[in-house]
Amino acid sequence: MRSALVLALSMGLATSVLAQPRDYGPPPAYPDENVRTVYADVLRVDPVYENVRVSQPREECYDTEVRRSSGRYDNTNTGTIVGAIVGGALGNTVGSGDGRRAATVAGAVIGGAVGREVDANDNRPGSYREVETRCRVVESGYDERRIIGYDVEYRYRGEVFFSRLGYDPGEKLRVRVSVEPADP
Repeated sequence: MRSALVLALSMGLATSVLAQPRDYGPPPAYPDENVRTVYADVLRVDPVYENVRVSQPREECYDTEVRRSSGRYDNTNTGTIVGAIVGGALGNTVGSGDGRRAATVAGAVIGGAVGREVDANDNRPGSYREVETRCRVVESGYDERRIIGYDVEYRYRGEVFFSRLGYDPGEKLRVRVSVEPADP
């Protein structure tokens, strides 16, 4: 009894849902209804070219002679170090205690200054020449002829048509034929 009641209620509910008016909008258009795909015979294919400039930057290097000048105190590190060591050793022999430490430091500073001057006197300022490699980027390139498409002549049902395509279709070209009523 109970299942019969449930069955009756569900049938009534389904009937009321189905009986509701529905708005489906305008009737659907069927644009592909009168369209089909067939093959046409290709009569001629002509590649279409375009000239394109291809840029290729390249690095170009060359050697050049450069004049440099040296200063009086260029390359005096060795004299400074040797003078500081000798001056510190001599200062260490003078005095005792804290006085000896002070004499060692003073001897190292004075010896370093004297060593630098001696080395600088051996380094006469002047100029010299040196070979240096320099590089620069040079723009170069070439013109290239590229295919940008194909002009295709094809025949379908005795009539000749022309199209520009992005590919070479070969001997047969797939075409879409659509039939529609003409206006009176």
